[in-house]
Amino acid sequence: MAERFTSSSGPPSDAERPRELLRRGDAGYDEARRIWNGMIDRQPAFIARCSNVDDVAKAIAFARAKGLPISVRGGDHSAAGAAVCEGGVMIDLAPMQGLEIDPARRVARVEPGLRWKQVDEATQAHGLATTGGTVSDTGVAGLTLGGGLGWLAGRYGLTCDNLLAAEVVTADGAHLRASETENADLFWALRGGGGNFGVVTAFELQLHSVGPTIYGGMVAHPIDRAAEVLRFYRDFCASNPDEMNTACAMMTTPDGAKIIAIAACHCGSLEDGEEALRPIKQFGSPVVDQMGAMPYLALQTALDGAFPRGRRYYWKSALVTQLRDEMIERMPEQFVTAPSPHTLFLLQQIGNAANRVPADATAFAHRDARWDALVLTGWEDPSEDAQQVAWSRQVHQSWKPFCSDASYTNALSGEDSDADVRSSYGSAYRRLAEIKARYDPANVFRMNANIKPVGATAS
Repeated sequence: MAERFTSSSGPPSDAERPRELLRRGDAGYDEARRIWNGMIDRQPAFIARCSNVDDVAKAIAFARAKGLPISVRGGDHSAAGAAVCEGGVMIDLAPMQGLEIDPARRVARVEPGLRWKQVDEATQAHGLATTGGTVSDTGVAGLTLGGGLGWLAGRYGLTCDNLLAAEVVTADGAHLRASETENADLFWALRGGGGNFGVVTAFELQLHSVGPTIYGGMVAHPIDRAAEVLRFYRDFCASNPDEMNTACAMMTTPDGAKIIAIAACHCGSLEDGEEALRPIKQFGSPVVDQMGAMPYLALQTALDGAFPRGRRYYWKSALVTQLRDEMIERMPEQFVTAPSPHTLFLLQQIGNAANRVPADATAFAHRDARWDALVLTGWEDPSEDAQQVAWSRQVHQSWKPFCSDASYTNALSGEDSDADVRSSYGSAYRRLAEIKARYDPANVFRMNANIKPVGATAS
């Protein structure tokens, strides 16, 4: 239980409560508590629908006065379902959808209720973009705060590397601005430390000249060629130009065929992109070749159909510094045993520019990781929950000898031990815990990949 909020004026009056506060049975309550992962079915005691900074501050004070836990909903595209708490106060930021583009400065100011599709469409109208989610329904807030892998990371770094400033409401209701020159410790922590330090009410993101047409797409092979494709992919990635970022996925097509696909984005000139991606197109005998000149927006939405809202999801992640032969042999054998046709194995490249950032420059410390290896399990029938989760855990456990101890924090499952969370923050954890103690000593914001404040005991 969070520490009870105290003040000389006592509990909040009606005037101090959030303007829109939903309870069980209210119109809109069930709709507001539903999130992307259909497996999550939690019922907050209250849902505070926030339209501005003042609403957020009031929602935090209201929850603390009642001694209730807090969860924060941005885009809610989290397999762990951290956006929704049971019996607490869900701070719903969905109404906060302000978006301002400054084409001259190449800066976007983005409020936390927005998803990447909305941001990409607005920035591409000016021929600009920043590293964003590879599924367009992903929320800007969660992706940025956890690091932010995406197609542009090879040239422009992770999403958090493109964060210029953030506006934050802290546990005590203070409204702060964090940047390299203002509350710099908080700014460091926000770039990879998740939602541990407050509610971010606005992000300022650096934009870059991208598109509107890029060279990219995917090429696919039958699953029985998977080991050969993976070896080619590993060797190909060793010499990627910065303009290129890649992924390799095993998946099942709508007609039931199991395939392995290499996908890529080249954000430089079309001529350079065609030349750089030619080896992918020429390798082996692909059964699908959808690689060529295409709108950047089309690439950003290409995976949306594989992750629809309402499906049941359970994900596991492991960061990979070297793609070893043992893992290459194991992955295809395991994939063909997947109990759901909606399950994917994915190797998502971190990216050249992202790898060159010093490990201590941001709270995302795993700059030596080359890929995020993901078990992305999805299914429809609730009666299969135990089977699907058990299979995913078994696969993930078998990968551990070939991966680092860390997971990508945005893909943690929500059941992770304190040791799992610590390893996922890596060398940044100690400093993050000290900053947490400064801005949230009572661990009010703990419905996340939680960092315990220095001196705190597990809650």
